[in-house]
Amino acid sequence: MRKTNVLLIGMPSAGKSTVGALLAKRLGVPFTDMDLVIQEKTGKLLKELIAGLGEQGFLELEERINREHEADRTVIAPGGSVIYGKRAMEHYREMAVIVYLKLSFEELTERIGDPRERGVVLKDGMTLRDLYEERVPYYEEYADVTVEENGKSPEQIVQELGAYLEERGF
Repeated sequence: MRKTNVLLIGMPSAGKSTVGALLAKRLGVPFTDMDLVIQEKTGKLLKELIAGLGEQGFLELEERINREHEADRTVIAPGGSVIYGKRAMEHYREMAVIVYLKLSFEELTERIGDPRERGVVLKDGMTLRDLYEERVPYYEEYADVTVEENGKSPEQIVQELGAYLEERGF
């Protein structure tokens, strides 16, 4: 199966939604923010879902919705925790070029604000540093390509990523 989509993975506040929307515009394809799809399907904000379902319940819901998502020639931005859903990531591996938007921990802390307000899944007692160190190996494992973001504007990232994708016939 030819990979006809682009999936952007990375930490919360890495710019998946911002870069995704700009990249989709550059490529002339639709953009899907999976966090918004989850909210639309459930009628609840992410932080409400996490509070109501608990961490594990939310991750199961997120995995199911991502695993069932179908797209063609679309830029997709899932939540940062999608990488915990093995079946969802296997689904995306078949249908998308997976791009890791890599951000240093220092730049992440400057951007993120309150992670819980953003609907970030943090286990009890877990710090943002713990979360970063837990997730980075997953992002690296699943990525077909990594884009270093530090010090770059969203437009610069889109320029670099767009050129990479266009060279490969996307």
